[in-house]
Amino acid sequence: MVGVLKGFKDFVFRGNVVDLAVAVVIGSAFTAVVTSFADSFLRPLIGLLGGGGELGGVLEVNSQRFTWGAFLSTVITFLLTAAIVYFLVVLPIHRLLERRVRGEEPGPVGPTELELLVEIRDLLRAQQGLGPAGPPRPPAS
Repeated sequence: MVGVLKGFKDFVFRGNVVDLAVAVVIGSAFTAVVTSFADSFLRPLIGLLGGGGELGGVLEVNSQRFTWGAFLSTVITFLLTAAIVYFLVVLPIHRLLERRVRGEEPGPVGPTELELLVEIRDLLRAQQGLGPAGPPRPPAS
């Protein structure tokens, strides 16, 4: 049971899972802002352009109501959301990746092989109950 909980903790606190959770929260807040804009400004504007009044943006045929104004407002909301995500998220990331490919922007720097080996050695010593080892020795010539 302890192993399962440790595995779950490792999964939850892995960087990409936390980043994904933050993205979902920010995305939800962003959706609320865009929806509020659509409800407060787009629908009334479409209603006025569609004949005004309470039934603006509604077409009625044989007692069937077609709410084309609400549909148009939803389409415009989608296009606004997609445009904002594209220009504020996708496009800057593509430009950064292009600069990295051209060599203008350095990529993330990872640990060296020596640093990884020292870390592995220290982890193995800790698992065996041994104390930490001294600094790495230079290779023999």
